[in-house]
Amino acid sequence: MSRIIALVDGSIYSESVLDHAAWVAKAIDAQVDVVHVIGRRNVGSAPADWSGSLEMGAQQTLLADLAEHDIQRAKLAQQRGRLIVDGGVKRLSDAGIKASGKLRNGDIVEAVQELEGDADLVVVGKRGEAADFAKLHLGSNLERVVRVSKKPVMVASRAFKPVKRFMVAFDGGASVMKAVSHIATGKLFAGLAGDLVMVGRETPEARGKLEAAANLLANASLEIQTHLEEGEPDEVIARHAEADHIDLLVMGAYGHSRVRNLIIGSTTSEMIRSVKIPVMLFR
Repeated sequence: MSRIIALVDGSIYSESVLDHAAWVAKAIDAQVDVVHVIGRRNVGSAPADWSGSLEMGAQQTLLADLAEHDIQRAKLAQQRGRLIVDGGVKRLSDAGIKASGKLRNGDIVEAVQELEGDADLVVVGKRGEAADFAKLHLGSNLERVVRVSKKPVMVASRAFKPVKRFMVAFDGGASVMKAVSHIATGKLFAGLAGDLVMVGRETPEARGKLEAAANLLANASLEIQTHLEEGEPDEVIARHAEADHIDLLVMGAYGHSRVRNLIIGSTTSEMIRSVKIPVMLFR
């Protein structure tokens, strides 16, 4: 059975992560692992050298108090994490999705590397626990997860809505061709309409790559439109996403072209910030 990893942190985006995971799970008949990672910084205080600052008795008392405080923080973090995971499992189970919960301590990157082996997809929120206070900033772990994961990563938008039309930010590179192949051969995109948008000069080579990808998708019985335009990639793609009522953006996560560099440079963040739809990334 296929498997999806849903990374939740208790933020407002967690519900969206679960709803996006549920949509994928229903489409491909998958189970979902609801994963919450308790970061090291959340369960312990930074060590400090108090020597010379306090008398011996006061120093020992303070260190004992700090140790007790850390123990209590760790217990509360575990309790909160269990509530987050259990709540996520219940939300999915109520939607008819087979789900299990996993609570991990440590670093989210290590957790992803440990768990993603036989998974088909990782779902993560665009922003994290500070979403309401930092609307212009992406989640601090988002790019780290994208960089380390060997599986496709879906970046969930603030709220889920049914996906009827998708768009591929196409550049002809290996990453995006992997995405095109996934779309053509998998169950997730069956019955959906889509756009292939390529940003660059109109040349026979560019047009040929674009049409070859479109034919591959058309042969999979998908309704596809192609666009080849000059301009700034983030502006062109964001404009098409809004004008064509796109519900899901698909793109390659790495590469050297202007489009694929969006996800690893400053323009990457601008792209994910500017579109109000989920983004599915392929390495």
